[in-house]
Amino acid sequence: MSILCACSSALFGQETRIPKDTVYHKNNDTIRIGSILIIKKNKKGDHDTASLTINTGSYKTHSRVSTNYGILDLGFSNWDDQTDYATAGNYLVNRPGSPSLSSSDLKVRANKSINVNIWFFMQRLNLVKHYVNLKYGLGLELNNYRYKSHISYLQSNPFVPGQEAYPVIFRDSILFSKNKLAADYITIPFMLNFSSNPAYENRGLSLSVGISTGYLYNSRNKQISDERGKLKNEGDYDLKSFKFAYIAELGIGPVRLYGSYSPSSMYEGGLNMRPYAVGIRFSNW
Repeated sequence: MSILCACSSALFGQETRIPKDTVYHKNNDTIRIGSILIIKKNKKGDHDTASLTINTGSYKTHSRVSTNYGILDLGFSNWDDQTDYATAGNYLVNRPGSPSLSSSDLKVRANKSINVNIWFFMQRLNLVKHYVNLKYGLGLELNNYRYKSHISYLQSNPFVPGQEAYPVIFRDSILFSKNKLAADYITIPFMLNFSSNPAYENRGLSLSVGISTGYLYNSRNKQISDERGKLKNEGDYDLKSFKFAYIAELGIGPVRLYGSYSPSSMYEGGLNMRPYAVGIRFSNW
């Protein structure tokens, strides 16, 4: 055991510190002390031979259920427009003398349409030795769709007699310096998580795929113009109360990316807008 003693003296002589969460494991041929792994080999003469391995990564042990609080997503919102504008119905209204609305009227500025998600918590339930886990949580999805054109939303229709109770979108007569639709949801995600290196998460790969269900708790059309100043018109604007989406998360070392896509329209009728979002996730795991 002279080699082992020499290595130990050299390490501790340099004031090597063992973390508080040190894991100590011993069996017939292996000892782990923190990030130090000592593997005992066979005997040669009167001496045992051993190898010493020091891992520089952050070694972790996991409980069956772990919780992560205050996760933040920053990304971009957009939608896949599959609307048939010829049969969009009464939701799109033309002002007298103006051409019919088309897909170009509802295009968004991709670099200014922001998605911010605030997850109050996420939990991870071990299924298979921490290589396969179930992830779920609760949070807020905040989507801002910034328009290129000068359209406006109204909760009631002032243009067609007898249809006052129906919400409408129309091309406005003024120019807006800022014009966006905001749609906010309370969301519950469920994902199946796969981890390549549970003990050293920041050095491995991880992939999570699943679904989410969101409830629309607020929507509004926010505008800024010289003529009207700042306006915030709140209404449901024929948006669906619930949103279903496919979701995914990719972890490459400490970097985590996320994405979501809804296979159905966010509107009840008329418009067929299928929202999606992509961005970066700030999370411990």
